[in-house]
Amino acid sequence: MKWYLDKWEKLPNYTAQEKALNLLFHETYPLNCEMDHVLVKCSVLNDFYGTNIFGVYPIAKHIVDLQIDARLDSGDKTLVDDISRATPRRNYSFATKYCSHHRPLSYPIYDSYVAEVLDCFRKQDNFLAFRKSDLSDYPTFFDAIKRFQAFYGLEAFNIKQIDQYLWQLGKDYSPRSYNGKPVR
Repeated sequence: MKWYLDKWEKLPNYTAQEKALNLLFHETYPLNCEMDHVLVKCSVLNDFYGTNIFGVYPIAKHIVDLQIDARLDSGDKTLVDDISRATPRRNYSFATKYCSHHRPLSYPIYDSYVAEVLDCFRKQDNFLAFRKSDLSDYPTFFDAIKRFQAFYGLEAFNIKQIDQYLWQLGKDYSPRSYNGKPVR
């Protein structure tokens, strides 16, 4: 796992984007009550992660209307689903990314690479009983991450590090790309 974390630190595009997102989410616009602030965060996140949201305004408005700051602070896992239902197309992965960039130690990012790796480890070692489709329920996904962490004795690593490890392992295990760039 340490090898993947060291590798992450040597990926200049990801580390630069993470630094910019941290500045945006934690210093420039840490709250979610101003439409223009949330709209900027949604737009940048959508661009950096290629989440294919073609109109970020409805999602930004939904986030403002939800008044999410107290729920983020408390680590409310149901918040992800509430954000993801801003439009008829469920934006689950985007919602996990939005919450994670506010609270990276409380909200791991869901994407297909991570789901694939968790499912592979489940099949191999049976660390938890679930179907891969169950991971589209955020509390179940979060529980799978925590159980993975405990089962493999990875308590020395935080949720963000577990997330970075699983994503890179998944990318290596099942490489695919979008417009020539790895998808996250």
